[in-house]
Amino acid sequence: MTLAAGSASGAPPAPEPVDATLSTSKGERVRLSRWRGKPVILFYEDKDSTTLNLPLKDELFTRGRERGLLQSAWVVAIANLEKYDFFPAREIALSYVRDEEKKAGVPILVDLEGTLGDAPWKLPTKTSNVMLLDAEGTLVFRYSGRMKPEDRVRFFTALGALVGQDLLAEQEPPPEAHP
Repeated sequence: MTLAAGSASGAPPAPEPVDATLSTSKGERVRLSRWRGKPVILFYEDKDSTTLNLPLKDELFTRGRERGLLQSAWVVAIANLEKYDFFPAREIALSYVRDEEKKAGVPILVDLEGTLGDAPWKLPTKTSNVMLLDAEGTLVFRYSGRMKPEDRVRFFTALGALVGQDLLAEQEPPPEAHP
């Protein structure tokens, strides 16, 4: 999937890497390109949408752990806090994000300016968005809203191609140990 329209010749342009500058919950500015070098799974959600794709998040962690692939891709969570970018709501929202980071054990970036709602991303800002970027930062999968099982199959097929493993194949049970 590309973010650009077709060219005059009728052929779609070659996909290009996408990037954005966001903030950490402590205010440090970071570029998404910082996570290049491995596939990147981005979750961009507002506060009311964090559980919409919980089945995908659980399945992603389970498959990654079972196959020893937890280090094969970056998972980047981004909180859409645009509607909280005023005093005192901003600090309350950032404090909440920092608490969630501690619980989850992963950093959560924040989008206070609606950056990912603007071009080239143009993501809906009031739902869960799941994106998959290849190691160079090119968008290969994008979904907004609650994923259905068939959408999760498409996601895991695309991710499997990037990590070089069929993530939909049944895992072989480990061989029994003999004394």
